[in-house]
Order: sequence, then C-alpha cells, then structure tokens
Amino acid sequence: MAQTPAFLCYSLLIIASSLVVVVVVASADGNLGRDFDITWGDGRGKVLNNGKQLTLSLDKTSGSGFQSKNEYLFGKIDMQLKLVPGNSAGTVTAYYLSSQGPKHDEIDFEFLGNVSGHPYTLHTNVFSQGKGGREQQFHLWFDPTAQFHTYSILWNPRRIIFSVDGTAIREFKNWESIGVPFPKKQPMRLYSSLWNADDWATQGGRVKADWSKAPFTASYRNFNANACFVAKGRSSCSSRSTKASTSNAGWLTQELDNASQTRMKWVQNNYMIYNYCTDLKRFPQGLPKECTATTS
Repeated sequence: MAQTPAFLCYSLLIIASSLVVVVVVASADGNLGRDFDITWGDGRGKVLNNGKQLTLSLDKTSGSGFQSKNEYLFGKIDMQLKLVPGNSAGTVTAYYLSSQGPKHDEIDFEFLGNVSGHPYTLHTNVFSQGKGGREQQFHLWFDPTAQFHTYSILWNPRRIIFSVDGTAIREFKNWESIGVPFPKKQPMRLYSSLWNADDWATQGGRVKADWSKAPFTASYRNFNANACFVAKGRSSCSSRSTKASTSNAGWLTQELDNASQTRMKWVQNNYMIYNYCTDLKRFPQGLPKECTATTS
C-alpha cells in the first residue's frame, strides 16, 4: 500500500506521442467515503471510522452495494475484505470491476456463503464483450470471516491476475491472436454488493438463507487503486502512451515470475474446485480456445 497521506495522492504525467498518461494512486489515506458511493440498500451500506471502513449488510428485505467514483482502464486494484461470519448460506458478496451495457466487460470475485463449519466458495469469472462463462472456483486456505484479507485484481493489456494476500490464484491471458476477446477498451468501475442468492449460491440452492441470523454483514478497508483512469470521457491509457509509462507503473507489463507461477499451481492443485477449462461435459464440441493455448 502507498503511504503518502493525500487522497488521489499523486498524479504522474507522462508525455508520449502527444498523449498524457495519468497514473493515480487512490485512497492512500484510507478514506473510503471519498472513493466510493453507496448506491443502494436504503442505509444498509455504511462508511465508518472517518472513512477507514465500509460495511454492507443484507436482511430479508434488501442487500446493499457501492461503486467507485472513478473509472479505470488497466490497473492494480487491492481491497481488504472480511466476509459474513457464521452461517452465511444463501448470501453472495460480489467484488468486481465492470463496464456498462450489453457488451460489457467484467472481472469478478464472488464469495458464495455456506453453512457454519463449511468453507466459502471463491468464484472468479472474466467477461469480455458481454460474454462470460470462464468460471474458476476455489476454497480458501484460511477462514475469510475471522480477519481481513487482501483480494487483488491486476489488469493490464496482456493479462488479468487474481490474487489473494499477494498469492496469484488465477491468470487470464490476452489471447486475441487466436480470436478470444479480451477486456481492454472499456473503462470499468469497481463495484461490490451483498445480496440474497439462496436460489443457487449454496449447494446449488438446496441450502437457504437463515434470516434469523440477519443482518449479514461484510466489511471493507484499505482500498488501493494504482491505475490509469478515464477523465472527461477519454481514457488516459492508449496503446502508445501505455508503452511509455511502463517504467513508472510496473503493473502495466507485470507478469508472473517462476516463483509466483509455482505458488499459483499449488493453489490450483490443492484448492481449486471447478475449472471451466476441464469441464468436457459442458463443452462437448471442444474446450474454449484459451483453454488449449500454449504460447504467450
């Protein structure tokens, strides 16, 4: 996390081919109220402790949600979450980047609640031009309700990396060269919501929410967005200016080193519970192209 004190603490201006890249680090002072708008929930979303913490709650009447004030086009997004404790069956805590419209792009973390004593399911997905269906699911190697943990999305022109506490759990590469759409043109906001999905979230909907345990509450803190953003309807990250800015924003070209790849494979071997790229029954005509691609 950056340690400088001001909101939107610095802007790095780089002139490249007559274009300006603005790399912004947001919320370095930890004031979530300055970075996010609570967009629904009729008071169930709250900013607490002078902006240091944000909570979303769900009861039988309604859930709640928030969105970032800024739009981003590539970046390294971090947030610490502490999920709904106890019997969270039927609840979903969604934390994701998304654009708008029928051909939207989206990068998803979703946390599917479960009955007490059973693990949460961490659901990930990538949408591009309105098409998703790229699900990978995991159990976690810790209790995500006992304390805060950091969930990160690194999104650059070549790859998307999902990480938990600094450990990569999934990488989705840019395979446009073989006809796979990749989200790289539509700016996205960061969203989160806590909502009732007991028709499918827990054991396929067999376990329903226990409303006697409501309200269910998830907590957020320590947001950081080291990112390019959209201002006045124009992206600050063009293909030419992005190249020029990489010496000052390493995430724009970041990839997994050997140690990170080894750690990711360990997570996938031990904690992945679903991978669309191995679901032959779902794709009887052949797996999606990116599942069998072997070169970067």
